Amino acid sequence: MDLSPFVPSLVVFFSLFLLVFLVMPSFRVIGPTQVGLVTKRFGLKKLSKDNPIAFNGEAGYQADLLMPGWRFKFWIVYRVDKYPWIQIPAGEIGVVIAQIGSSLPTGAKSAIDKKEFGNFTDLRAFIANNGQKGVQRRLLSPGQTLPLHPVGFLVITKKNVYGLPVSPELQRAARERGGLSFMNFGLKHEGQLNVTQIAPLIERDAKTGEERTVDAIGIITALEGDPLPPSDIASRLGGYDDIARIERAATKDSPLRNSELIEIILGNKNNLHNNYQDFQAFLDHGGKIGLQHDPLLYGAYILNPFLIEIEIVPMLVIEQGEVAVVKSYVGLPTEDTSGATFKFGSLVKPGHRGIWEEPLRTGKYPINPHIYKAEVVPTCILTLNWAEATSKAHNLDRELTQIKAKSREGFIFNIDLQVQIHVPDTKAPKVISIVGTMANLVNEVLQAAVGNHFRDKLQSMPAIRFIETRQAVQEEANEHIRSKLNEYEVETRGVYIQDVVLPEKMVEVLTQREIANQEITTFQKQKDAQDQRISMEQSKGTAEMQAELAKSKVGIEIRRNQADARKVEGQGEASFLTDVGNARGVEVRAIGMANAEAYERQVQALGPQATAVVNAIKALADKGIKVMPDILVIGGEKGGGTSEGLIAAVLGNLTKGTTATDAGRKPEAVPQAPVAPAMKPAKK
Repeated sequence: MDLSPFVPSLVVFFSLFLLVFLVMPSFRVIGPTQVGLVTKRFGLKKLSKDNPIAFNGEAGYQADLLMPGWRFKFWIVYRVDKYPWIQIPAGEIGVVIAQIGSSLPTGAKSAIDKKEFGNFTDLRAFIANNGQKGVQRRLLSPGQTLPLHPVGFLVITKKNVYGLPVSPELQRAARERGGLSFMNFGLKHEGQLNVTQIAPLIERDAKTGEERTVDAIGIITALEGDPLPPSDIASRLGGYDDIARIERAATKDSPLRNSELIEIILGNKNNLHNNYQDFQAFLDHGGKIGLQHDPLLYGAYILNPFLIEIEIVPMLVIEQGEVAVVKSYVGLPTEDTSGATFKFGSLVKPGHRGIWEEPLRTGKYPINPHIYKAEVVPTCILTLNWAEATSKAHNLDRELTQIKAKSREGFIFNIDLQVQIHVPDTKAPKVISIVGTMANLVNEVLQAAVGNHFRDKLQSMPAIRFIETRQAVQEEANEHIRSKLNEYEVETRGVYIQDVVLPEKMVEVLTQREIANQEITTFQKQKDAQDQRISMEQSKGTAEMQAELAKSKVGIEIRRNQADARKVEGQGEASFLTDVGNARGVEVRAIGMANAEAYERQVQALGPQATAVVNAIKALADKGIKVMPDILVIGGEKGGGTSEGLIAAVLGNLTKGTTATDAGRKPEAVPQAPVAPAMKPAKK
């Protein structure tokens, strides 16, 4: 049978068969945002054990992707799977995980990064430059759209995981959950795949509920790098060698300034690694694992969540009237500058571990609070209230309450007290070195000094005395607290007793006493009114008798003048009599002296007895007394009879009476002396 007529038809049929079943399926249409992953079904060469991708015609996933458009791959030899391009949404980042390359060194958590890797679109360049498996340090930025090899790289974004996992665990997880998510790779929350933004924080007051905006910084913790030195708790690029060089260069002519050191320490070296966004540069400049010294300021940052952790904390803000004493936990070894007399810890230069001798003054400071603890110290006059109310300016007295004390009689007092203190800014580091914090100064030092003083004082005195001497007690408390706070380098500006809450029984007693005092005052006022009335009546009577009063006053004046005249006359007469008496005295004295001299001579001439008789007779004669008797007395024997008889007669006469003479009366008759009887003459 001749088949030649059918040959053309067979050729056409066979050609159509080849076209339909062999050629047409080998054409692939790759979409504009797709890539074609080529898998070679068979081949003579075998893949290496480390990589699932063929670079030299081996069977398996091929290194070269089919780009958008019409592409031909013989379907019997090659299978082509379509995968979307990697697209990073705005505000998000993409983390690249390489599934091919050399193994990571022991202890490494991420792969080394090189410029030759570009954006990981050239898989052959990645392998040729010794790219490593695992998390890549370089990130994909927001908005990028890239044709990455779906087997060579997995890309993790907030909502999707791009690529074909090689790991059996990931493949199983993808089958069970219908796909992979960021949690399959150890990330904690989807926010880690956002662009990191540092902006002011909004804080809410726990008591009032008010919201306020505070400045913020980002504290960085590196999850990879060389270990820190044994004495360090945070990494600072280059350590503190720059501070040590400045200290060595200081001289007397160019002394070391604390402000210069503070500026260097609070500055940062983030420009060396583009604010931790270039993690490879961070490691190349000596970055260590762990807490980082330099924080991030306001801005948006692309940070690898597998390598960087960030914590947003408030920035240190020092207001007017405050300073911040810095306690540094990092830096050069401690070198105390406080002197031998200071026994409360160490003060150091900025850049050393310890309490800085120079506080931070008004300003905003991006300081890491985990390695530099700043104790804010008010340098204005600080008012502390031992009462229900607290100061809104500082809130340091929120733990202070009314002072409760007991008097000597057992009465319990509640005392509202106010104390004003002042911490000089230059002494603030010493104060913090002594007490630790301002809260300790108030709650431990002042609380004990103030409370114990008033309790001891009240127990030693009666309650009434405390109330009456409140001002003195306040002044004594002022001196006591001043002396105590001087030991802590703190000035006392005033101690004031605001209020004293008395016991009810004492209030009742004092009220009754005050009422009694008021009644006494009332009675006294009434008495004063009556006294005033009496005075008024007297004035009224005086006014009515004014004419007679004037007349009596004139009469009194006349009599006073007359009395004065008589007094003057009497004084003149007395003076005259005194002069006369003095003259008569002189005369009497002269006569007496003459008589004495005459008596003395009579005694010498007559003898004592005769002199006495003569003078007696003379005195009697001067008085008018009759001396010579009518009968003559003749003496007896021995010649003395006559005188003796005479004397006897005279004496007898004298004993019977004398002649008395009164003014204006005649002298009475003096009785005659009896005549002595005649004596017989003695016998011869």
